[in-house]
Amino acid sequence: MLLPISSIPSKYGIGTFSREAYEFVDFLKAAGQTYWQILPLGPTGYGDSPYQSFSTFAGNPYYIDLGKLIEEGYLTEEQCEKCNWGSNAEYVDYEKIYQSRFQILKLAFHNSEIEKEKEFCSFVEENSFWLQDYALYMAVKDSVSGKSWSEWEDGIRLRKPEVVEKYKEELREEILFYEFQQYLFSKQWTSLKKYANDNGIQIIGDIPIYVAFDSADTWANPELFQLDENGIPTGVAGCPPDAFSATGQLWGNPLYRWDYHKETDYEWWIQRIGYCYKLYDVVRIDHFRGFDEYYNIPYGDPTAEHGKWEKGPGYDLFRVMKEKLGNKAVIAEDLGFLTPSVIKLVKKTGYPGMKILQFAFDSREESDYLPHNYTKNSVVYTGTHDNDTTVGWYHTISRRDRSFAKKYLNIRGTKNIEWEFIRAAISSVSDTAIIPMQDYLGLGSEARINTPSTLGDNWKWRMTKGQLTDELAEKIYRLCKLYGRVRADKNKNKGK
Repeated sequence: MLLPISSIPSKYGIGTFSREAYEFVDFLKAAGQTYWQILPLGPTGYGDSPYQSFSTFAGNPYYIDLGKLIEEGYLTEEQCEKCNWGSNAEYVDYEKIYQSRFQILKLAFHNSEIEKEKEFCSFVEENSFWLQDYALYMAVKDSVSGKSWSEWEDGIRLRKPEVVEKYKEELREEILFYEFQQYLFSKQWTSLKKYANDNGIQIIGDIPIYVAFDSADTWANPELFQLDENGIPTGVAGCPPDAFSATGQLWGNPLYRWDYHKETDYEWWIQRIGYCYKLYDVVRIDHFRGFDEYYNIPYGDPTAEHGKWEKGPGYDLFRVMKEKLGNKAVIAEDLGFLTPSVIKLVKKTGYPGMKILQFAFDSREESDYLPHNYTKNSVVYTGTHDNDTTVGWYHTISRRDRSFAKKYLNIRGTKNIEWEFIRAAISSVSDTAIIPMQDYLGLGSEARINTPSTLGDNWKWRMTKGQLTDELAEKIYRLCKLYGRVRADKNKNKGK
């Protein structure tokens, strides 16, 4: 199943590593599932997108369960209840979360005496390769009212050693606060992941190909990116115009200096991907096409219309990755227009690509996304976080496409149509079938996670308490069992 952490019906305004997250694992087990796919776990900034994070290594402090901090004596329930977390249980109010979450975590920090804890000191030391830069970056950012590092004064923007030391001394308390947050995140996520693994559930994590420009990664490692002498990108990432967007998608991320990465034997990439496998069991690599060719848009352009394709590292990166990390489980996000060289790259890696049912029913042409065209080495989705829910999509497509879908799936009537799409995915030959939770719940467009190239209404949907029932788990289990997709015993590992 696909369900972002933020969508769990935890207390205090957003999904967290709370009791409800553990209950979702129990639901997955009862439903005979093997995988829980989540979205990137990094701290989010402007636009609240998990694909534009302040760090590729850090975790989102919003996901820290305040209930556990109450149990540990860092906070009281009264202190947590006093904060305004928003008033709608079905949607995250990010403005309220931003205003309250750091305030309450700061209170927990002051009550913690965290520096005296051996576990904390060990965590800081073990993660020093990214944590020092991240904590300093966030502390400096806070001290200048959240400005991007490109607007900082020259000494700290260019990381002059004496200036860096000055800021470390001046912001010592704030740096420690950010280390405290990451310690809590790591401790709580490790515990939840262990619970999932002990109950036969593996975690599929998502690694964006790019990092945000306004991030600790870009500030601390400018040599990795195509930046000029002032630290400004010479070109940025995105996608060209297509059927979804007439002006293309302007993501704005800095592009990699692939020649430099090759010279260093992809050291940063190996470190980054290796770290992912501490967090997840399987990694879905977003925008896999960008490793074959990437789209370079001139910096400052208002749209993505005038970019050009340039050569990426190709198989060389994955050759080194396999040499240094072994054969890890990967899902290649190979969606969009695929050139012969991209298809060749995916095939050479051996990684399964993605099949999206919502892309299949274009009545004008035969589609690779129709189930009868699938190969075993693939992962099928009814839709992803970038698609509408199946119900929402079905009611907005053209009459002709809907007629085609009805004939193909033998849909009769208008009720519960989502189950026919779910059945088509689960009965396909694809090794793995992943269904968004909203489809199992039969929800419409109100439950859509993200609409690409838009701001303001994304990443907000949440489940509400009571939507997960024993009856739903049993229905999912029976369907998966019918098509040979469940473990022989759904009670395996019970009690662990």
